[in-house]
Amino acid sequence: MDNRNKDSRDGRDSRDSRDSKDSKDGSNRNKRESKLEEAGLIDRLIAINRVAKVTKGGRNFGFNAIVAVGDAKGKVGVGLGKATELPEAIRKAQDDARKSMISIPLIDERTIPHKILGRHGAGKVMLRPASPGTGVIAGATVRAVMECAGIKDVLTKSQGSNNPHNVVKATMEGLKDLVLIDRVGGLRQAAVARRGNDG
Repeated sequence: MDNRNKDSRDGRDSRDSRDSKDSKDGSNRNKRESKLEEAGLIDRLIAINRVAKVTKGGRNFGFNAIVAVGDAKGKVGVGLGKATELPEAIRKAQDDARKSMISIPLIDERTIPHKILGRHGAGKVMLRPASPGTGVIAGATVRAVMECAGIKDVLTKSQGSNNPHNVVKATMEGLKDLVLIDRVGGLRQAAVARRGNDG
């Protein structure tokens, strides 16, 4: 009888500890989301990977997460976070993404100014501007970055490696190289003026 009571008590204790852990994770998630909302940012979880490190005492499990963060108005960043707990890995990824945010030139606040090919490792991502109403034609990884950047109409094609790390970095490399035609015209005029002065 005593053993049964003890077993039921042990089961209840373990359930209570699980419930408290779940509620703690939920409160941490809410805090992270409210912090991003205060800064006027949105985030998208791109990929989660569980890794195991084999040691003398057994296996140590950990997580890494890729997160995109942006203001949906032309600013976007991508970050990688690693930790033994998933919520902590996501938090680290969000912090890393906020630190690495870049500004992207947009046309009519909806599409990119020109075609570009981003490369990273074995991954290539082609980005092309699209007419109004096209939407974001992209896979899940590229779509997350586009949504955070505020790009509403774009055609994309991922080539080569489909590893989310390579795809997301290739996408960011492509976005970094985007320039407006006014800036290109200004640079060319400056180059022509310099050449004329040299002559």
